[in-house]
Amino acid sequence: MRAVIQRVNYALVKVDGETVGEIGKGYLVLLGAGKGDTEEDCSYLADRIMGMRIFSDENGKINLSIKDVDGELLIVSQFTLYGDYKKRRPGFLDAAPPNEALALYEHFCKLCEGQVKKVAKGVFGADMKVNLENDGPFTVCLDSKAR
Repeated sequence: MRAVIQRVNYALVKVDGETVGEIGKGYLVLLGAGKGDTEEDCSYLADRIMGMRIFSDENGKINLSIKDVDGELLIVSQFTLYGDYKKRRPGFLDAAPPNEALALYEHFCKLCEGQVKKVAKGVFGADMKVNLENDGPFTVCLDSKAR
């Protein structure tokens, strides 16, 4: 699995003009599932994301996790993280089939629930519009296969 994590002051996702998920301070997580990914990949990424210390402490040092700052998560499915961009038109053969990707996405979201104040989600497979204010900006890319 792959994740792009953006530290945000706020983020929201809309489908058909209606807000379906919204958070304050925390992380916007763009999450993609690849062929062969498993629930173990979900667990690895969830643990890494929850444990990352990328918020500033009282001394301005990057030293606090999302849990330490009572942060929130907005998790948006993003199959394009598995795109092959060698040609002008991308191919997505490395992305997990939709039914498998949905199951992994839902499993990942469940792993995160209860660990932070709020977990908001996009709508899997929908045409979504994401609005956010980057904090920093601070962006991290993780791949469960690069352990």
